[in-house]
Amino acid sequence: MPTWMVVEDEPDIYDVLLAMFEIWGIEGVAFVDGAEAVSWIEDVDKGNVTGELPELAILDIRLPEIAGPEVGARLRQSHQLGKIAIVMITAYRLTPEEEQQVITRAQADRLMYKPLPAMPELRKALDTIIDDRKIIPNPAPAKSPAVPATPPVPPPAAPALPPKPSQPPK
Repeated sequence: MPTWMVVEDEPDIYDVLLAMFEIWGIEGVAFVDGAEAVSWIEDVDKGNVTGELPELAILDIRLPEIAGPEVGARLRQSHQLGKIAIVMITAYRLTPEEEQQVITRAQADRLMYKPLPAMPELRKALDTIIDDRKIIPNPAPAKSPAVPATPPVPPPAAPALPPKPSQPPK
């Protein structure tokens, strides 16, 4: 049974993603904040985690403790998880420059906006991302199809994004 990872602090989205995983026959490894996810990644690297490791990580950009792009960067540094497919998700509209910063910092394969696509379309998109990641010989920052190619620039310490409001946009 494949395993996918989700790091999402919004309970409704967290629950829906895990329910979809179950319907699809996918084991879910889930965290509600970035610090919890990074701690688990460190446990994986130390050999303290047994079982099948995830082939995909879905990371919210704005998370408590440690932001999603930082979690993605930490995944890429992992000897065990460095080749995982990474999808960043957000409900906030970003400028093209902010999109590129997030993708570059996390070395993500894709950026998706909430609301996420319907189940069949989401599953197809995620399977394609996983398949594409499997043919990449060395993990490298991927370009989102929606983001024009730009020359590589050193990633910022953290994306300059507005703070997360207490209520998500409707």
